[in-house]
This record gives sequence, C-alpha cells and structure tokens, in this order.
Amino acid sequence: MGILFEKKNKIAYITLNNPEKANILDKETSDEISEAWKEVWEDRDIRCAILTGAGDRHFCAGHNLAPRPGVTEDERTRMRAESVFWPLAGTVNQANIGADGRLGDHYPQIMKPVIGAINGWAAGAGFYIMLTSMDIRIACEEHARFKFALLSQGWVGSGPGATYLPRQIAHADAMRILLTDEPFDAKEALRINLINEVVPHDNLMSRAEELATQITKVPPIAVRMMKEFVLKFKDVPVTEAWRVQTLMNALLTQFTTDGDEGRAAFLEKRPPEFTGGIRQKGEAFPELSDEQWDRLMTLRRDGGG
Repeated sequence: MGILFEKKNKIAYITLNNPEKANILDKETSDEISEAWKEVWEDRDIRCAILTGAGDRHFCAGHNLAPRPGVTEDERTRMRAESVFWPLAGTVNQANIGADGRLGDHYPQIMKPVIGAINGWAAGAGFYIMLTSMDIRIACEEHARFKFALLSQGWVGSGPGATYLPRQIAHADAMRILLTDEPFDAKEALRINLINEVVPHDNLMSRAEELATQITKVPPIAVRMMKEFVLKFKDVPVTEAWRVQTLMNALLTQFTTDGDEGRAAFLEKRPPEFTGGIRQKGEAFPELSDEQWDRLMTLRRDGGG
C-alpha cells in the first residue's frame, strides 16, 4: 500500500507509506495519492487535509528513478522524445491529470486547505508536493530537510519545482537553492519563509491537527472560495482581483447560509455553527415605488445593510 488514508472529525489524513524506500513516489503511490486527492475534494464532510510521511527520516525523497523492468534503453529514449511532441491524452506536462487538471495527478491544488506535516526529507518530487499542494507547512525540527535535487543530476526537472519556488520566496533565496542544489534544514526553511512553523517531532501531528481542527470550524464554502481566489487571481491586476473578490463575496452572502449564521452568532454572542448550506433559487425581488427606490439608494449611499 503506497499511502495510508483516513478520515475523521472532518479531517483527511494522507500518509506516504513506504519508509523503507524513503516514501518515494513509485507508480502505485502516485496512483493512490491521486485517488485520495479526488476523494478529499469531493467528500463534503471533509473540510481540511493533513499530508505527511511515515517514519521519521523521509517525507518524500522524490520519484522512483529505477528503470522500469522489461523496458529497453532504446524504448525509454524513444518514449521520452515522443512525449515531448505527442503527449498522451489526459496528461499535462507528461503527468496524468488527477483532481487538478493544471498540475498532474500527484501535485494538485485541491480547493480545500492542505496542511503539510513535513516529518523528514522533502527532496525532488517531495519538495514539489510541498510547493504545490500544501497551503500551511509545519516541519519537524529534528528530521526535516529540503533539497531541489535535480540540477546536480544535470536536469532542471519536469516537475513544477523551479516554476513555483521563485514565486513563493525571495529571489536570492530561490536562486541559491536552485543553483547550488544544496540541502537545508527546517530552521533555514523557516528563515526564508518556505514553511510556517518548526516544531519538535513529537508535536508535529498534534500541531497539524490543531490547525486543521481550527479550519474545520470556519465556513467551508468561504474557505474553499478564499483558497481559489488566492491561487487563481494572485497574479492578475489588483483592480481585477478585487472585482472578483467582491463577486465571490456577493455569492457567499446571497447563496449560502453561513454568512447569515456568522452574523447571527456574533449578534447573539454564541459560537457559530457553519454547515456549508446553499440556498435554492428564489423569486425575484418585488418592484419598488419611486419613494422606495429613493430610500433604498439613500441607504446604500450611507453604507446601510
């Protein structure tokens, strides 16, 4: 079994489970994690996911680079060339399309929060998973290590690591990581803002669960739309992004029940109970008289509502 997958208390737990081989992404593991991401995305009871690795040495040391049995070197070379010019249907950059069609089957950005509990080495594809799929990143003080892991082999990599890293940390720090290909520890990852927190190994999962539990208590549709907004509109002009944010907010306040619940709980001084309810299509607003329109417009100008 390439991964362990468990769901409880509105949290999904995905654990890369091949510690004897550094939790590498072989085909079995890649296929299983792809299916897990789809289930997390579609299960309405799941509001947050925690991704980690088994053991205390490796989160994920990358792809399985061992040659596939029964494939000749000539066949391997030919397949690499063919994939450049004739990629297979249902793939993106030579990776199978999974839950997220933009990034392939094991690097998706699903529209629910993902907390990474980085328990050991994150190298190669393990490093890319952190960059693409984890929204909040907590690293183990004793064992977490990070390495781009490809330039020293003569590659820039076909995974999204070199694409995403300079967009997430300072240029100088990204270039040092990419051009030297030297590993670094959790303390350095925290300094360059690659991760959020460093905790002792014994506290890694409890801290991840604490954050995940906090997320499960806030409105699930608003959380989903906030993540989508940040991922899809962070690189567009500010005025356009703000327009989209305003439209999203209008959808949330008009077509979900959680906006009303949040306001009611605040006024009633009680904890809110968010359900992610969606309203049915209703009747149009009634026509207003001129006097009523004037009053409505006056209230809008005064910031009413």
